[in-house]
Amino acid sequence: MWFILSLVAIVFWGGSDLFSKMGSNPQDKYSHWKIVSAVGLIMGIHATVELILGTEFHPIDFLKYSPAIVCYVASMILGYVGLRYIMLSVSSPICNSSGAVACLLCLIFLRQMPDLLSWAGIVLVCFGVICLAFIEKKYDTESAALAESPENKHFKSGFIAVFFPIFYCLLDGLGTFADAILLDMEYVSEDSANIAYEYTFFVMGVLAFLYVFVLKHEKLSFKWDAPKLAGGCCETAGQFAYIYALGDNPTVAAPMISAYCVFSVLLSRIILKEKLSFKHYMIIFIVFLGIICMGISEGLAE
Repeated sequence: MWFILSLVAIVFWGGSDLFSKMGSNPQDKYSHWKIVSAVGLIMGIHATVELILGTEFHPIDFLKYSPAIVCYVASMILGYVGLRYIMLSVSSPICNSSGAVACLLCLIFLRQMPDLLSWAGIVLVCFGVICLAFIEKKYDTESAALAESPENKHFKSGFIAVFFPIFYCLLDGLGTFADAILLDMEYVSEDSANIAYEYTFFVMGVLAFLYVFVLKHEKLSFKWDAPKLAGGCCETAGQFAYIYALGDNPTVAAPMISAYCVFSVLLSRIILKEKLSFKHYMIIFIVFLGIICMGISEGLAE
């Protein structure tokens, strides 16, 4: 059963990346807040269903899990902002490199020495991200002409654009590090932590909706907003499958699911027709390899 659930998580999280990118209108400066609103709605519904089904939860869990919540929510918002500026096939591998950040934090603050496979993954991921940032730097010059007009202002710098997923990676890694402390010490249960996170994102979604559609008087658009809702459904479904896949067979499921960004890149290439240079492919492959190394290491540790 774990194998099927792992495939479900990979497909849905890849779909979440795809639909979020499809719903990111480069001309819409409120696009990321609209995605937050859609994802928050779906997460709120899911958290409510979990409570109805009897999952134990206490309001104090919001406070207990707040360090991780702040990091995760902020990282996702930055990730959605970045989708307006950068290709999904570049953004997804960077975002999914957060495991290297979490591993380094555990090493520095918890004195948890990673094994050789984890070190290899960390080096590959960091090397790939740095090289990718330098490759994107060339778009500074190539897009200068486009940046002259106000409507193309978002093309101003490929080098700056790549830092949105990098910020996502750092914050998500910090959130994972907070999980390592809060959950491993049983300060809060996994079910309660997930509900606290989803309801917090729901609140953010409501605030984003009021800001965009009430205060700024934006209009709903089926072309751009329908993919956002689909992305929210995929994000929530992927998380649900992920939890049960790990519960059934964490040793093999963890490394398998950790490379879901490979599926995101394939979807971006097939459906979004994103074109990458040979250098892009080589560096993304290096990042993939690093992620897989860390995933296998984590699975063996279990």
